[in-house]
Amino acid sequence: MNAFTVVTLGCKVNRYESEAISEQLTDQGWHPADKGGKANLCVVNTCTVTGKAAMQSRQAVRRLVRSQPGALLVVTGCYAQVAPEVFASIPGVHYVVGHTFKDQIAGLAHPHNGCRFGDTLVEDLSAPRLFQDLPVRRFGNRTRPFVKIQDGCDAFCTYCIIPRARGRSRSLSPDMVTQRIRRLQEAGYAEVVLCGIHIGRYGQDLIPGTSLAKLLRSLDRPHGIQRLRLSSIEPAELSEDLIGHMAISERICPHLHIPLQSGDDEVLERMNRPYSSKFFRDLIHHVTRSIPDAAIGVDVLPGFPGETEKAFEKTCGLIEELPIAYLHVFPFSSQKGTRAEGLGDHLSPETIRKRCQHLRKIGQTKRQRFYEGHIGSTWKVLIEAKRDRATGCLKGFTKNYIPVLVKGTDEWFHQVVEVKLERIDHGRVFGRYLSQGVGET
Repeated sequence: MNAFTVVTLGCKVNRYESEAISEQLTDQGWHPADKGGKANLCVVNTCTVTGKAAMQSRQAVRRLVRSQPGALLVVTGCYAQVAPEVFASIPGVHYVVGHTFKDQIAGLAHPHNGCRFGDTLVEDLSAPRLFQDLPVRRFGNRTRPFVKIQDGCDAFCTYCIIPRARGRSRSLSPDMVTQRIRRLQEAGYAEVVLCGIHIGRYGQDLIPGTSLAKLLRSLDRPHGIQRLRLSSIEPAELSEDLIGHMAISERICPHLHIPLQSGDDEVLERMNRPYSSKFFRDLIHHVTRSIPDAAIGVDVLPGFPGETEKAFEKTCGLIEELPIAYLHVFPFSSQKGTRAEGLGDHLSPETIRKRCQHLRKIGQTKRQRFYEGHIGSTWKVLIEAKRDRATGCLKGFTKNYIPVLVKGTDEWFHQVVEVKLERIDHGRVFGRYLSQGVGET
């Protein structure tokens, strides 16, 4: 029996790479283990973006050591890249694999792979290197597959370990991006999400250089995939060219996830964030003037060392002022190897917890108002491949990322249907089916 399981923590890039690893294993004769069943090979794709993510990664590894005795256990991902010794010291872990060797994980399952149990396969990523190609033909049962177009980060924010974990920024060529998307379109997908660690830097490392805006224009063509969605993009990299094209595009989803982190200029400076609160405010207003229905999600990082009560109030005030659709709140946690680790004036866990709680309440209000502003409107909704457990309804997303529940048949799975948004019940949007079509243009 050649059964495997892949446990993934963290971002869309990790999820994409886990899918690529799973596909390689399947191509070599392995099959996914049943849920809760026996696996001969276990892969944990770790995350270390926060202290909580690192803790969850360690827990996931130890859980598999207990639940899958005798299985070959491989640990990879960002946490394995920056601290391989943490996992190499856990009894039951056979290989620790850095990002450079992710494409070789399937080969480690062979008894004559040239490696020994306990080997740590990790290379330094500080030097410039080429984009590692991990193609994916299908994306499990997901309705909106990811396409990784960029890796690495050159920003070096003081709280962040990711430049060490992922290396310098590097990009997949435009031709290869086009091929990846065409392959997924031919497999029946209606939408793809373009993801990366720092996608606003897309193309700057290529020769000749290009940009994310140019890539989107090349992908936004007749007979192309119905929907293109962007993952998180830095505020300073939302160019006029990019915003302008999104405003007129029928295919690029009016949805932007933009990290703010703090609304206080002194905190932003200590974070090494390359913008001011005024820049962010002006940007968000410009986006919503250009793309009126746009959903704008925002990351915020409360509890950074030295964040005073006044600084926190500025963050809350800025968020409350702006037309934001939702918040992702990440409490600051000190990361070994970051510059923020050595800063003074660290806040107490209780203070950070209370600030997170307050911001999440603001986020709930923002989300509710955004939904309310769209009740009565008609949208094309891409239906997911499973029903909502609580209501039995189909569920899907509008282009501007409103999750909608609608009564309908399983034949609509993975299809785009026209829905009128009619009501909100306990924070959930319910719609009524109007028609079904093959496209959105």
